[in-house]
Amino acid sequence: MMQATVREAVGVFHDERSLQAAVDELLIAGFDRSKLSLLADQDAVEKKLGHLYDKVADLEEDPAVPSMAFVGIDSRTEAKGAMIGGLAYVGAVASAGLVVASQGTLIATLIWAAVAGGAGGLIGAALSRYMDRRHAQYVQQQLDRGGILLWVRTEDGGRERRVVDILKRHSAADVHVFELPEIDYPPLAVSQELSFMKRLGL
Repeated sequence: MMQATVREAVGVFHDERSLQAAVDELLIAGFDRSKLSLLADQDAVEKKLGHLYDKVADLEEDPAVPSMAFVGIDSRTEAKGAMIGGLAYVGAVASAGLVVASQGTLIATLIWAAVAGGAGGLIGAALSRYMDRRHAQYVQQQLDRGGILLWVRTEDGGRERRVVDILKRHSAADVHVFELPEIDYPPLAVSQELSFMKRLGL
C-alpha cells in the first residue's frame, strides 16, 4: 500500500524584508498562515537531527527537520504591547489590592498603583527587548547558514504555481516544489517568547 504524499513549496530568503513581503502577498492571495513555516532555531534543529548542519539548503526537503510558525512583525509588535500592558495592569491591580486591604486612603491606593504599574511596565519592556534580541539572533543564525527557509504547504497545481511565482518575485532563491509523506500535520512550534507569554496569560 502506497503512502499518501503532500506537496510543499520552499524558498530561501537572504533578507527578512523580502521574506515578510512574500508572506504578506501569500496571505493576501488567500493562503492560510498555518500553512507557512520557517526552520526552527539552530539548537532545536541540531538537537532533533542529532548533528550540526552547515547550510540550510541541506534541510529544504528533510521531513524530520523541526519547523516553527511564521510570526510576522505585526504579530510580534502586538504581542510585545500586550506583554507590557498586561504586566503593568497586573502590577497595578495587585498593589492597589494590598493598599485597600490595609485600609489605605484613595490617594495612597492611586500612588501605589502608579508605582507598581510602572514597575510592571518596565519588566514588560525588558522582556520586549529580550524578544527583539532573540529574534535578531535567530535571523542572523539562518543568514549565516545560507538564508531563511520558508515552506508553504500547497493543495493543487494552480496554487503551487502561484506560490512559486510569489516567492521568486520576492527574491527567494532555490524555489521549488517537492513531495513528502503525508502525516498528521502537527501544530507548528511557536517561539519560546510567545509560549512564555501564553503561560503568563497575556
